[in-house]
Amino acid sequence: MSNEFEFYHGVALCRLIHDKRLQSVALFRTDRNSSYLINVSIGIFIKYSTKRLTPWYFTFMPHHIEEFFDLTKHKLKTFLLLVCKNDGIVCLNVTEVKMVLDIEYTKNQGISVSRRPREKYKISGPLDNIKYKFGDNEFPEKIFR
Repeated sequence: MSNEFEFYHGVALCRLIHDKRLQSVALFRTDRNSSYLINVSIGIFIKYSTKRLTPWYFTFMPHHIEEFFDLTKHKLKTFLLLVCKNDGIVCLNVTEVKMVLDIEYTKNQGISVSRRPREKYKISGPLDNIKYKFGDNEFPEKIFR
């Protein structure tokens, strides 16, 4: 029987494979199942929501934020992927993550992703500093730029 995370991570990894710029994928940490190294120099951290409809909510415990920023210390580029059930994937770079999450906060916090039909994704979080929207079609192009 498959673990739930395998299904949602598989969606993101499959997009990378079909993009044809993917050369390698490896786990960043073996003790957790959230972060990967892409082509040796790109880090991705995947969170997923199993909620069927918008808004999707993603909880970040302090160790999630720590793991995400550990990727930034080891890789040139790091991205947060938010898999919204079967609706799409939102891709945030490090600057965008810092605009929405308080990286100094030591308790759980979250990101909310919402989308109206045929529109882009709106991101909300504790800092709520992202004023623009994200398209599902930005991933994986955004990580290979």
